[in-house]
Amino acid sequence: MRFYDIFNGDADGICALQQLRLAEPRDAELITGVKRDNKLLARVHPRAGDVLTVLDIALDENRSDLLRALDSGATCRYFDHHYPGAVPDHPLLEAHIDTSASTCTSLIVDRHLRGAHRAWAVVAAFGDNLAEAARAAAKELAMRGDELETLRALGECLNYNAYGETLEDLNFHPADLYRRLHACRDPLDFAVQGPEFPALQRAYAEDLERARQTAVEAIGSRSAAVFLPDAKWSRRIGGMLANELAHKFPSRAHAVLMRSGDGYVVSLRAPHPAAPGSDQPGIDQIARMFAGGNGREKAAGIPLLPQAQVGKLFEALRAAYETPPAPPR
Repeated sequence: MRFYDIFNGDADGICALQQLRLAEPRDAELITGVKRDNKLLARVHPRAGDVLTVLDIALDENRSDLLRALDSGATCRYFDHHYPGAVPDHPLLEAHIDTSASTCTSLIVDRHLRGAHRAWAVVAAFGDNLAEAARAAAKELAMRGDELETLRALGECLNYNAYGETLEDLNFHPADLYRRLHACRDPLDFAVQGPEFPALQRAYAEDLERARQTAVEAIGSRSAAVFLPDAKWSRRIGGMLANELAHKFPSRAHAVLMRSGDGYVVSLRAPHPAAPGSDQPGIDQIARMFAGGNGREKAAGIPLLPQAQVGKLFEALRAAYETPPAPPR
């Protein structure tokens, strides 16, 4: 019997695994990658009796490899909050999937574990740009304001670390980062005991300051875009810049496009609240109009958008989020 822990390399995937392995210690092969490396089950070739734990990667993008694993006789527990498509009805699959806009995979795991290691779920929720959900989850922890601020900063830094086109773009390999934090039951201990958190804080601040110098271009009355160059720093910071813009200008949609070859890697954020009178779709629906696009209601991405389809993306954002004209009197 072999064990595999298969997880997104961002804050949500790492913190979800941290909670599970603190509650259920297990030596397992770690399968992870950059944030947008979602087809992780393709790397696993299990046999009957093997056990897979999958965290924070979309089932819909891993369907064929999941079915292959189940048909081989492997069992799988699947925790996720992205659009799954039809969830397979299989006796070897235990699925914990919730696509609610206010949750993330770590909060799903927290619910499963009945709050056993909730501080890590709070870290993940902050990292996943779910500040309200993070603060709500933290209420029972009776934390001081400075402690909660440390969890927020840690979540953002863990999330920032996962953005990049390749592992070489990252400050730390996600598997190494997980191994280093796993020794700490309390995220506040990890924040002060090792060099990783301050190193990420410095790199995050430097990359974000570069990104802030880039012009924001209006593409509609409720949508805007930022074009970042083909560089390691822009690939690292694009998603976090999208989060910052969503906080500063919540009433508009944002597209951060990072040049990659002949196209762009795209981070998308939805406006909040919806325009009056609109039937606003989730931003994940916009992302899924393009090859490989997926995400959740408020935040999504496209792994590679050809240059020729940029206009189509902008038109989709305008059509989805512009304020509808007032009806004639």
